[in-house]
Amino acid sequence: MLRHLVFDVNETLLDVAALDPLFERLFGDSRSRVEWFLTLEEGWMTATITERFRPFAELAQAALVMVGQRRGVEVSEADCQALVDGMKRLPAHADVHPALEQLRGAGFHLAALSNGSLQALRQQLESAGLGDSFDAVLSVEETQRYKPAPQPYRMAAEHHGINLDEMMMVAAHAWDITGAAVAGCRTVFIARPGKVLNPAGSQPDLHGDDLQDFARQLLAWRER
Repeated sequence: MLRHLVFDVNETLLDVAALDPLFERLFGDSRSRVEWFLTLEEGWMTATITERFRPFAELAQAALVMVGQRRGVEVSEADCQALVDGMKRLPAHADVHPALEQLRGAGFHLAALSNGSLQALRQQLESAGLGDSFDAVLSVEETQRYKPAPQPYRMAAEHHGINLDEMMMVAAHAWDITGAAVAGCRTVFIARPGKVLNPAGSQPDLHGDDLQDFARQLLAWRER
């Protein structure tokens, strides 16, 4: 029986839109946050493919500088630090707390798996009021490979002493869904604003409008 759920953190659980004021101040356009996150994704995927792991915070700051260079805006060290500090204080999406409580109450084992550092991840969860919501808190820094490489998913399964097909990855990113599926996990896509599935990628076992919708589907699916 499926009992282990592993959750992506940034955007899936935590609302990165809380960083919009920083991007509005720097670039006059909150949509530049999306450009920054895509640039950050490019950074960690490049680091993984080339096997030159760099800390998440370093990549996040480099991506901010790159957005500035594209837009002709000088990004200072203070701006970069404000980004890192803001990432540690992101709020949870409104549906997260009740959904996690419902899932834990139903007997599921919950873990958080982030591309961020373990220290920053723990700070994020505490700040968002999720510090006691998970049975395990895991970071890819243990594997020196970022998701969607297979090593982080394997590490999560090994941590729990289970096979990959006994674990369900919950994420709002098409690349995370594909990475987890290729590794052998079951998957769930959470349709956060602006997030869509890749028609050429792996398709999830479940598709939720938010975490509460997913929890309802999962409990109904388990009872079949």
